[in-house]
Amino acid sequence: VQLQASGGGLVQAGGSLRLSCAASGRTFSSYTMGWFRQAPGKEREFVAAIDRNGGSISYVNSVRGRFTISRDNAKNTVYLQMDSLKPEDTALYFCASKWGTISTMGQAFSSWGQGTLVTVSS
Repeated sequence: VQLQASGGGLVQAGGSLRLSCAASGRTFSSYTMGWFRQAPGKEREFVAAIDRNGGSISYVNSVRGRFTISRDNAKNTVYLQMDSLKPEDTALYFCASKWGTISTMGQAFSSWGQGTLVTVSS
Protein backbone atom coordinates (compact mmCIF):
# COMPACT_ATOMS: atom_id res chain seq x y z
CA VAL A 1 0.00 0.00 0.00
CA GLN A 2 1.23 3.49 -0.81
CA LEU A 3 0.61 6.31 1.65
CA GLN A 4 0.31 10.07 1.21
CA ALA A 5 0.19 12.25 4.31
CA SER A 6 -1.08 15.82 4.34
CA GLY A 7 -2.45 18.50 6.63
CA GLY A 8 0.66 19.74 8.38
CA GLY A 9 1.37 23.40 8.90
CA LEU A 10 2.23 26.17 11.33
CA VAL A 11 -0.08 26.69 14.29
CA GLN A 12 0.09 28.53 17.57
CA ALA A 13 0.23 26.67 20.85
CA GLY A 14 -3.25 25.63 21.89
CA GLY A 15 -4.41 25.35 18.31
CA SER A 16 -5.53 22.38 16.26
CA LEU A 17 -4.60 20.58 13.08
CA ARG A 18 -5.98 17.50 11.36
CA LEU A 19 -3.60 15.26 9.49
CA SER A 20 -4.82 12.94 6.77
CA CYS A 21 -3.17 9.92 5.22
CA ALA A 22 -4.61 8.60 1.98
CA ALA A 23 -3.78 5.03 1.03
CA SER A 24 -3.83 3.36 -2.34
CA GLY A 25 -5.00 -0.18 -2.93
CA ARG A 26 -8.09 -2.22 -2.29
CA THR A 27 -7.06 -3.82 0.99
CA PHE A 28 -6.78 -0.72 3.20
CA SER A 29 -9.36 -2.13 5.60
CA SER A 30 -7.04 -5.06 6.32
CA TYR A 31 -4.23 -2.89 7.65
CA THR A 32 -3.48 -1.45 11.03
CA MET A 33 -2.56 2.22 10.55
CA GLY A 34 -0.20 4.28 12.65
CA TRP A 35 1.16 7.77 13.08
CA PHE A 36 4.74 8.41 14.11
CA ARG A 37 6.74 11.60 14.44
CA GLN A 38 10.34 12.71 14.43
CA ALA A 39 11.46 15.99 15.91
CA PRO A 40 14.75 17.60 14.87
CA GLY A 41 17.65 15.82 16.51
CA LYS A 42 15.44 13.15 18.04
CA GLU A 43 14.53 9.60 17.23
CA ARG A 44 11.26 8.68 15.61
CA GLU A 45 8.53 8.00 18.13
CA PHE A 46 5.15 6.31 18.06
CA VAL A 47 2.15 8.65 18.32
CA ALA A 48 -1.02 6.64 17.70
CA ALA A 49 -2.33 3.52 15.99
CA ILE A 50 -5.70 2.10 15.05
CA ASP A 51 -6.50 -1.43 14.01
CA ARG A 52 -8.29 -2.33 10.81
CA ASN A 53 -11.84 -1.77 12.05
CA GLY A 54 -11.16 0.86 14.70
CA GLY A 55 -11.87 -1.49 17.55
CA SER A 56 -8.40 -1.14 19.08
CA ILE A 57 -6.59 2.18 19.45
CA SER A 58 -3.35 3.11 21.16
CA TYR A 59 -1.70 6.45 21.98
CA VAL A 60 1.61 7.52 23.40
CA ASN A 61 1.03 9.01 26.84
CA SER A 62 2.14 12.50 25.83
CA VAL A 63 -0.74 12.92 23.35
CA ARG A 64 -3.51 10.94 25.04
CA GLY A 65 -6.52 13.19 25.59
CA ARG A 66 -5.32 15.71 23.00
CA PHE A 67 -4.98 13.66 19.79
CA THR A 68 -7.58 11.41 18.20
CA ILE A 69 -6.86 8.83 15.54
CA SER A 70 -9.67 7.64 13.29
CA ARG A 71 -10.14 6.00 9.93
CA ASP A 72 -12.63 5.90 7.10
CA ASN A 73 -12.21 2.61 5.28
CA ALA A 74 -14.60 3.70 2.52
CA LYS A 75 -12.21 6.58 1.74
CA ASN A 76 -8.97 4.64 2.36
CA THR A 77 -7.94 7.38 4.76
CA VAL A 78 -6.68 7.60 8.32
CA TYR A 79 -6.79 10.84 10.29
CA LEU A 80 -5.02 12.34 13.26
CA GLN A 81 -6.95 15.15 14.92
CA MET A 82 -4.52 17.14 17.03
CA ASP A 83 -5.95 19.56 19.60
CA SER A 84 -4.32 21.63 22.34
CA LEU A 85 -1.06 21.53 20.44
CA LYS A 86 2.15 22.25 22.28
CA PRO A 87 5.55 23.40 20.98
CA GLU A 88 6.92 19.97 21.85
CA ASP A 89 4.54 18.47 19.28
CA THR A 90 6.64 20.09 16.54
CA ALA A 91 7.88 17.30 14.29
CA LEU A 92 7.66 15.61 10.93
CA TYR A 93 4.65 13.32 11.14
CA PHE A 94 4.54 10.04 9.22
CA CYS A 95 1.72 7.63 8.61
CA ALA A 96 2.47 3.95 8.29
CA SER A 97 0.69 0.68 7.72
CA LYS A 98 1.10 -2.91 8.84
CA TRP A 99 -0.74 -6.09 8.12
CA GLY A 100 -2.57 -7.57 11.05
CA THR A 101 -2.98 -6.55 14.65
CA ILE A 102 -2.19 -3.25 16.28
CA SER A 103 1.37 -2.41 17.28
CA THR A 104 3.24 0.57 18.68
CA MET A 105 6.59 -0.55 17.29
CA GLY A 106 7.85 1.27 14.23
CA GLN A 107 9.73 -1.75 12.94
CA ALA A 108 6.45 -3.65 12.69
CA PHE A 109 5.14 -1.24 10.05
CA SER A 110 6.06 -2.06 6.49
CA SER A 111 4.86 0.93 4.45
CA TRP A 112 5.52 4.59 5.22
CA GLY A 113 4.31 7.88 3.82
CA GLN A 114 6.58 10.82 3.06
CA GLY A 115 5.80 12.86 6.17
CA THR A 116 4.05 16.14 6.79
CA LEU A 117 5.60 18.88 8.92
CA VAL A 118 3.81 20.22 11.98
CA THR A 119 5.24 23.33 13.61
CA VAL A 120 3.75 24.67 16.83
CA SER A 121 4.83 28.14 17.88
CA SER A 122 4.82 29.30 21.49
